[in-house]
Amino acid sequence: MAVEASVVSGSGEKVGATKNVDRWLNRELTWLEFNRRVLHEAIDKRTPLLERVRFLGIFTSNLDEFFMKRVGGLKRQLAAGVRLRTADGYTLQNLIAEIRRMVVEMLDQQAKCYVSEVRPLLEQNEIHLLQWDELRPEEREEAGAYFRTQVFPVLTPLAVDPGHPFPFMSNLSTSLGVLLRNPEQQGEHFARVKIPKVLPQWVRLTGNPSEESFRFVNVLDMTRDNIHDLFPDMTVLDVMPFRLTRNAEVERDEGDTEDLLEMVEEELRQRRFANVVRLEHGPNPNRKMLRFLLQELELTEQDVYELAQELDYTDLNCIANLNVPALRYEPWTPLVPIELADTDQDIFGVIRNDDVLLHHPYESFTASVERFVRAAVDDPKVLAIKMTVYRTGDDSPFIPLLIRAASMGKQVVCMVELKARFDEERNIYWAQVLEKAGVHVVYGIVGLKTHTKTALVVRQEKDGLRAYAHIGSGNYNAQTAKLYTDLGLFTSDQELTQDVIELFNYLTGRSLKRDYRKMLVAPVNLKSGIMNMLDREIENQKAGRPAYILAKMNSLEEHDVCEKLYEASQAGVKVDLIVRGFCCLRPGVEGLSENIRVISVVGRFLEHSRIFYFRNAAEDPVDGDYYIGSADWMYRNLLARVEAVTPIENRACRERCWEILQVMLRDGRQAWDMQSDGSYIQRSPAPDIESGPEALGTHRHLMDETKHRLAPGSI
Repeated sequence: MAVEASVVSGSGEKVGATKNVDRWLNRELTWLEFNRRVLHEAIDKRTPLLERVRFLGIFTSNLDEFFMKRVGGLKRQLAAGVRLRTADGYTLQNLIAEIRRMVVEMLDQQAKCYVSEVRPLLEQNEIHLLQWDELRPEEREEAGAYFRTQVFPVLTPLAVDPGHPFPFMSNLSTSLGVLLRNPEQQGEHFARVKIPKVLPQWVRLTGNPSEESFRFVNVLDMTRDNIHDLFPDMTVLDVMPFRLTRNAEVERDEGDTEDLLEMVEEELRQRRFANVVRLEHGPNPNRKMLRFLLQELELTEQDVYELAQELDYTDLNCIANLNVPALRYEPWTPLVPIELADTDQDIFGVIRNDDVLLHHPYESFTASVERFVRAAVDDPKVLAIKMTVYRTGDDSPFIPLLIRAASMGKQVVCMVELKARFDEERNIYWAQVLEKAGVHVVYGIVGLKTHTKTALVVRQEKDGLRAYAHIGSGNYNAQTAKLYTDLGLFTSDQELTQDVIELFNYLTGRSLKRDYRKMLVAPVNLKSGIMNMLDREIENQKAGRPAYILAKMNSLEEHDVCEKLYEASQAGVKVDLIVRGFCCLRPGVEGLSENIRVISVVGRFLEHSRIFYFRNAAEDPVDGDYYIGSADWMYRNLLARVEAVTPIENRACRERCWEILQVMLRDGRQAWDMQSDGSYIQRSPAPDIESGPEALGTHRHLMDETKHRLAPGSI
C-alpha cells in the first residue's frame, strides 16, 4: 500500500514535492535523520557550551563511520553493477544523490553553529580558538618555536614527480596539499604533508601567566603558516587542507576460511588500502590540486565535500574536555546498587537470594559487574568463569582478571568477537594475550557475529555446583558504561543459568541446540519468540483482553517484525516504540499504523539498552512480560548474529523496567516524535512544568531519581 506524504527535513522545512511513498522508510536516510538529532544537541542553546563542542565532534565521528560503512557499501554495490531498487523504491544512484543532499545541508548547519554561536560563546568565556593571523607577536614566536621543536621533526613532506609516486593516504587522515614550483625549472609539482594524529591538534599558548584565559592555535594552521620550512628554496604557490575517507566494507568470504583470525587480519589489511569514498576540503580550494586529487583517487565531484570551517571537528575534543565546570554537564558519579551496598557481603549470596537488575550509568558498573568478576576470580569455590567480549576497551579490568583466574587453575573461557567493526585490531591483540596466558579463547562462529553480553560463573557450594550469570545489553567496557545507558541482570535461576551454560556450549562447541528454557537466542529462537508474542498481543486485542506492545531499542528495520507491528496496529493494539537511531517503519499512517508511536531520545547519555514489553492480558501492566538483552529488531540481530535476550521475572525488577519505559515516554525535553514521513519533531516542555521527565528529560530525571533512591552510597 502507498500513502501520500510530504518530504520534510528534520527542521520542518519542505525539501521536495508531495510524492507517493510506500510502507518503508530508507535505512540510510533515517540514519542521517538520527545524526541530525545528534547535531541538534550542538545547536540547542540549552546544552552546556563545552558539551555543544563535544556534540559537533560526535556528529562528525558518526558521519565518518556512516561513509566508511554504509556509503562505502553502496558504492561497492554500484561498481558491481547492482541495479535493484531498495525496499522503499530508491535506485542506488538516486539514494547516493539524496544522501549527498542531506549531508551537505547538515554540514552547513554544523559550520553555522560553530562559527556563529559556539566560537563567539567560547570567546565570551575566554576560550579562544585562534587563526595564525590572530596571534599576538609573542604568541607567534611561541607557536613558531613549538612548531620547530615539536611538530616539524614529525612531519614528512611527500612530493609527487617521476621519481616519487602518488603517496598512500590513510583513512580519515588530514593533510595539506601543496602546489610547488622550482624557481630554476619549469612546471608545477604537488606535495602532500600529513598532519599526524599523534600530535595534539590544538596547542594551548602559555602567553601571560597572569591572564585567566585559554588561547589555542591549531596544528594544521601552524603547519600551513610555516610550510616554507618544509620546502626551503621552493616557491609555494598554494596550500589546500583536505581529508579523505576510505571504504570499510571489505568483501569477506567466511565459507572458505579455515582460520577466522587469519581472515580478519587479512580483512584489516584490505581495508587499509580500500577505495576512497569521500574527499573533504576547506573553502576556496585550489582547482588544479583538486582535479589532481580526484584523478589520482578515482573520485568524482559527487564524492567531494567543501567544509566552510573545521575539517575534523573531533579534533575539538581537547577543548570539550577543558576543566571549566560551569560550561559542562554537572558531574555524575554512578551510585552503588542498593542490593550491593554492603561491600563485605558475599555477592553470590546476594544473587542467590534474588535477581538483581542493574541500570548503567546511573548505577555503578565497577561496584556491580566488575565486582562480580573480581569476586569470581578471588573465590576459591569458583571453578569456572566464562565471558563474551565484543568491545572491551584498552584499559579493560576484565583481561587481567581472566588471566589471573587462569593462572590460579580455574577453567576460564573468553569468547572474543574478532569481527566487531573498528575494534578488530584491539580484539585480536587481547585474544592473543589471553591465549598466551592459558585462557580458552574462542573467536566466534563462522558466518555469525557474537553480540551477546553474557558472563557465567560456576561455583562449588554445599549442595553441589551452582551457576551465576550476568545477562545484559551493554559491552563489558568500563568506559562506555559511564556514557551508555544499559541494563543487566544478575541471576542464579537454575533454568536461566542452564540456558547460559548451553549458550556458551553453542559458542565454543558445535552444538545444534534448537530450543532454550527461558532465554531467546539468535539465530535460534529469538525472532520466532518475538513474532509469537506479537501474535499473542493481536489475539488478546481481538478477544477483548488487555494488549499493549512497548519496545526500546537502538534501531528497527526487520521487515517481518515491522509487518507484524503494522498488523497489530490494524487490529487495534497500541504500540509504543522507543528507537534511538534509525527506524524503517512508518508510524501514524491512517489504515496502516495509526496506533503506532515512535519516539527517539537523544542527550547526554547514549541510549543503548533494549527492553521488550508485552502486556499478555495482564490486568496490572506491571505484570506483563519483560525482556532485556543485546538485540535490536534488525535482520542482522535476529538472524545473522548470536544474541541473548532474557526474561525479567522478579516483580521488583519488572517495576524498574516499567518505570524506565514510562519516564522515556513522558520525556518532554530530550524526546523526538517521529512523523510518518520520517522527519522528527522535538518535544518542548510546557512552561508551567518544572520537574519530572516532562521538564528535565530522561537522563536528568533518572539521575535525580537514582540519587534519591540510593544516595549516599556513591563511589
